[in-house]
Amino acid sequence: MIETPTLFKKVLIANRGEIAVRIIRACHELGLKTVAVYSEADREALHVRYADEAYLIGPPPPTESYLRIDKIIDVARRSGVDAVHPGYGFLAENADFAQACIDEGIAFIGPSPHAIATMGDKQMARQTVAGAGVPIVPGTEPGLRDDDLVSAAEKIGYPVLVKAVAGGGGKGMRLVRDPEELPDALAAARREAEKAFGNGEVYLEKVIEGARHIEIQILGDSHGNIIHLGERECSIQRRHQKLLEEAPSMHVDEEMRRRMGEVAIEAARSVDYVNAGTVEFLVDKQGNFYFLEMNTRLQVEHPVTELVTGVDIVKEQIRIARGRKIGYAQDDIVVKGWAIECRINAEDPYNNYLPVTGTITADILPTGPGVRVDTGVYTGYEVTPYYDPLLAKLICWGATRGEALLRMRRALEEFRIMGVRTNIPFHQNLLESHRFIAGSFDTTFVEERFSLDDEGPALDPETAAIVATLVAHRERQEAAQIVHHGHPGVSNWKWYGRVMRLLR
Repeated sequence: MIETPTLFKKVLIANRGEIAVRIIRACHELGLKTVAVYSEADREALHVRYADEAYLIGPPPPTESYLRIDKIIDVARRSGVDAVHPGYGFLAENADFAQACIDEGIAFIGPSPHAIATMGDKQMARQTVAGAGVPIVPGTEPGLRDDDLVSAAEKIGYPVLVKAVAGGGGKGMRLVRDPEELPDALAAARREAEKAFGNGEVYLEKVIEGARHIEIQILGDSHGNIIHLGERECSIQRRHQKLLEEAPSMHVDEEMRRRMGEVAIEAARSVDYVNAGTVEFLVDKQGNFYFLEMNTRLQVEHPVTELVTGVDIVKEQIRIARGRKIGYAQDDIVVKGWAIECRINAEDPYNNYLPVTGTITADILPTGPGVRVDTGVYTGYEVTPYYDPLLAKLICWGATRGEALLRMRRALEEFRIMGVRTNIPFHQNLLESHRFIAGSFDTTFVEERFSLDDEGPALDPETAAIVATLVAHRERQEAAQIVHHGHPGVSNWKWYGRVMRLLR
């Protein structure tokens, strides 16, 4: 425990892109100087421009720059920083990096190396939280050979999910519905895990059909206090990658939120967790929830929680790392309104969502009440093949889910990125799906059931009112399109007719 809060004057951000910019802004608001690191591909990046100091750490490939612990520690030493914030991805969940910072006498703005190592090993995490009484998804123990895993799959029951022990971000993961597919899936998952994490060990989990992916944001300090900030709905995914997140979830009431929050806190206590973290759950159709994993870092989707709770999670991370107590009690956390985040990626939704590269020739960011854009790109920015295709996060808040949806539709219409393809059309189509509007989705929705022609279940009156407002909004858009182009878009008329049929 840190008995007396320490004073930070300068923080190094061991990351890039929008999250580096986000952290730099928080530091500057707290009166802290910032140090950026960058690869040769990021010489003109926004986080380099915003930081007080910036240091080159190597060629574009992450293995030669952003993943080099020795280079980042060298910069930290030379620049005289008091702390390092890892952001998410790269070294954010690397226990060796956290320990290297501590060994240098530099604060690591994140959990302890022990907590990172324990929760980073998916099997160890399962065993640890199970020991604390947290329900877990049925699965296998670590260290089994392929023959043993094949036998175990029969006992667990298909479908099963092959998962990398050291995995994350959907890598080293394979869904298997047929026993004949399992041997090849095991081999492929091991190869991918070895390449991505240097650890090819895998295990099996039972697939919970029709599950929703719900996560709980927690904060813990070095004085033994742990609170949760409510839940996020993360079921809109493709290839196990989240695309859109909401806070709160339509399917979590106050009692369920309380129970899930208590379980998340117990999971965090099982490793003496300090700083921000996220406990992820799968929730079945009956409302039963099971521990999936714990992310020992800041999440990409943290802004939706910030907008509905009023808590600046990054600033709380910094205060906690200084040895301060959490600035909130559990009773202080009240969810107000609704927030939705769309991840804007450089990828082609008309070509199997393949990542694209190029130079952004123009960009117009949406603004207005309840609209937030976290980004690290600008006109003239070059999108390279070396890093994640995330360009920006568009986050909209509303007093109700309906208002948040309408605001997001408006913001997506205003968002313009020229020079590279983006997945903005995907998000626009998703928000036109009445299945999504009605909350009739799970983790398989995007890949298995998302279609503009999919009529789905009838809408309740409240949801119908939301759709009716969307229709009126689209009618105005149609009229403007006729004025400017002389004809309405075919897809728009198709959309209009489908929704009007629903409202008869």
